Amino acid sequence: MSDSDLIRQLLQNDIPLFDTRAPIEFASGAVPSAVNLPLMSDEERAKVGTCYKQQGVDAAIRLGNKLVSGSVRDRRMAEWIAFAKQHPQGYLYCARGGLRSHTVQQWLADAGYQYPLVPGGFKAIRRYLIDALEAQSRDRHFVVLSGRTGTGKTRILNQLPNSLDLEGRANHRGSSFGRHVTPQPTQITFEHAVTLDMLKNQYQQTVVEDESQVIGALHLPDCLHNKLQSSAIVVVEQSLAVRVENVLEDYVTALSAEYVADRGPEQGFADYKAAMLAAIDRVKKRLGGVLWQEIRTQLSDALNLHEKTGEIAAHRVWIAQLLSHYYDRMYDYQLSRKQDRVLGVVSGPAESLAAQVSVWAPPVPMD
Repeated sequence: MSDSDLIRQLLQNDIPLFDTRAPIEFASGAVPSAVNLPLMSDEERAKVGTCYKQQGVDAAIRLGNKLVSGSVRDRRMAEWIAFAKQHPQGYLYCARGGLRSHTVQQWLADAGYQYPLVPGGFKAIRRYLIDALEAQSRDRHFVVLSGRTGTGKTRILNQLPNSLDLEGRANHRGSSFGRHVTPQPTQITFEHAVTLDMLKNQYQQTVVEDESQVIGALHLPDCLHNKLQSSAIVVVEQSLAVRVENVLEDYVTALSAEYVADRGPEQGFADYKAAMLAAIDRVKKRLGGVLWQEIRTQLSDALNLHEKTGEIAAHRVWIAQLLSHYYDRMYDYQLSRKQDRVLGVVSGPAESLAAQVSVWAPPVPMD
């Protein structure tokens, strides 16, 4: 089996991976099935790196062995052994398949645990996923789900077996109000997750939501974004009343609950309130001063009532205003430039929409 085939099997089958890189390296980019159990801390790695540059490889190895010794080594060995016992089918790697992963592998072997390496380490995994992302974007057939804000596009995606949830992987709803309590992943981690979703999605057509290239602080890779810009579109239509209820559920009920669950009732709601007001302020220029002030006042009043009484009905006022006077106009303009790509329109009860979309993008497995 080639190294590339091995990496593909490990990733597609979610084989547990043991990443020996330093925490700062892991945080910059990882794969979903990996756990960070570093050989060295960030500080230790920095010291060894400086030593390597100034005194060479042998001196760096001696320093590394000195830093990771005694009780420090014992604690890390205990974590590595526990992982190996829990995941006997797993693999380990470092940045390039070099000294760190071989050191951990040897120390485990000395303790009686034989554990395989990913050839080429994280660099090889990253290279494989970059190539796979380009190939999947080029060869896969996409159907883009479009529609005004609040039509429930993400809800539809979550009911389809042949869907790709880009916003879910980005941990952002793709608008000024789209931030979650938890941070977005790094660009590399986002790209890896999207690529793996495509590799595991063995259907002839993949349904995705209509996105701009930027989702919060992340961006769709050019190869994927360019393909989506030429893909067929299915439009979801719903009444303003239905859309207001969907937005109310997502951005008021669910999002406020996220903040409260993460930070407690008092601080959580205070932070939610601040986040919502900051979101409306980010679109001030696009709304214009008069309309922005009107909607901001409605939002502020609704938040105050929500905080004091738990009543959320007042939120419907600013939501309807923002949809009608901002998001709808923006969407209608964008869709007018894509009419030649529209396959069809779906509408009606929410529970029927996924089935309607499947008529245009049936979940037929690849040959």
